[in-house]
This record gives sequence, C-alpha cells and structure tokens, in this order.
Amino acid sequence: MMILGGLLLVLGLVVHNAGSSLDWIGRLPGDIRVERDNFSFYFPITTLILLSLILTLGVRLFQWILSLFS
Repeated sequence: MMILGGLLLVLGLVVHNAGSSLDWIGRLPGDIRVERDNFSFYFPITTLILLSLILTLGVRLFQWILSLFS
C-alpha cells in the first residue's frame, strides 16, 4: 500500500508539473462533447479507452516481471 501511495504521489507530481504539455488528454478525437445553452455534457470515451489500454499493459508487464522472479 505504501508503494502504491508513493507511485500515485509521484504520478500526481508529474502531472502537476507537466503543465500545458498534457492538454491533449481529454480532447482526443472520439471524445463526446455537447454544449447547449443551459446544458453541457462531456464523455471522454477515447481518453478512457486509451487509459485502460495503458493501465492494462502496465499491470501485465508488472505481473510478467514478478513471474520472472518467482
């Protein structure tokens, strides 16, 4: 738990200090955005799919590395 917390802290610092270089996150083609007079709807489906793929590959890589040392 402490390692996971440390990793989240480092990730948060990287995202915070990245500034405008991460502006493309949430604005990918395929993200749904509807804005009307009194209504606004935003669903970042492409961003969520990309994030899911990256996290899945990261977990699989971590499991593979752990299996090498078992």
